[in-house]
Amino acid sequence: MNWKFWQQRRDTMPAPGQPDWERALINRLAAEYLNDQRKRRRWANAFKLLIALYLIGILIAAHTQELTDAVKVGEDHTALIEIKGVIASDSEASADRVITALRAAFEAKHVKGIILRINSPGGSPVQAGYINDEIKRLKDKYQQEHDGKVMPVYAVAVDLCASGGYYIAVGADALYVDKASLVGSIGVRIDSFGFQKALEELGIERRLLTAGTNKGILDPFSPLAESQRVFIQSVLDRLHTQFIDEVKQGRGDKLKGGDELFSGLFWSGQQAVELGLADGLGSSSQVAREQIGAEKLVEYTEKPDLLDAIAKRFGALVSLGLLEGLGMTTGFNLPH
Repeated sequence: MNWKFWQQRRDTMPAPGQPDWERALINRLAAEYLNDQRKRRRWANAFKLLIALYLIGILIAAHTQELTDAVKVGEDHTALIEIKGVIASDSEASADRVITALRAAFEAKHVKGIILRINSPGGSPVQAGYINDEIKRLKDKYQQEHDGKVMPVYAVAVDLCASGGYYIAVGADALYVDKASLVGSIGVRIDSFGFQKALEELGIERRLLTAGTNKGILDPFSPLAESQRVFIQSVLDRLHTQFIDEVKQGRGDKLKGGDELFSGLFWSGQQAVELGLADGLGSSSQVAREQIGAEKLVEYTEKPDLLDAIAKRFGALVSLGLLEGLGMTTGFNLPH
């Protein structure tokens, strides 16, 4: 049987030195180049198709999870809201995200209680204050709209419930911790560096022009005047007093320690219970079962926008592809 029909047609090359040998060689090279380009385009299209299928899969998975959650909330349950990581306006633990989740939980029909699961070293006192205030506002509003019925809100510490994380926790009805959780750090800090002497030793002149005597306060390349130091300390002390007042208002007579509680120190979960900073040992499922009476946990945490996350990831992939196309790579080349 003759299989030549299935084979790629190749023109016979003239031998070197024969007429038209150079032209045939150029034609052969051009044909191979075009063939290589076609293969590259096919692989590029296949890669784009795989990315599209990947993104569609993510959307389907997210939609499926939403449908599953919708089925779950048709029965009595405990609403779970995660406060994880640094508390800041642009983080997953931002006040906007947490408050949106809180409002959804308070408005849901079958929620019997809310758990704030905190694993945070702290962050912005403003963001933490927003959340603390909103917890109290929503509790009061719920009680007024439901003839005095109370919606219980519990905080549960995981690894860390410190600084701004603890600021949020004291807005809850009670705080439960693990014996190894780190709890406390009731204080305020501000960080900076001073490079003035280094500039002097290097012979570098700092030129800073300001309109306002203290506009350059905390500039790392300028000396910190004593009057500025006193002023900054007064601001920190006032913020610290606000923090202490919230803790005392939230914990009340439960506190058993002295001023050391507000010195910025932190304690283990077991010590926190002994000092009255926490109410007992327990996990989220345990609190839902024993304190709220609705063992089923349904997450109400406001997730990052899926399309934004996909766009960012796709942008990173495109950027990497462009760098590789330009012959640029990141990182180090390892020896083979």
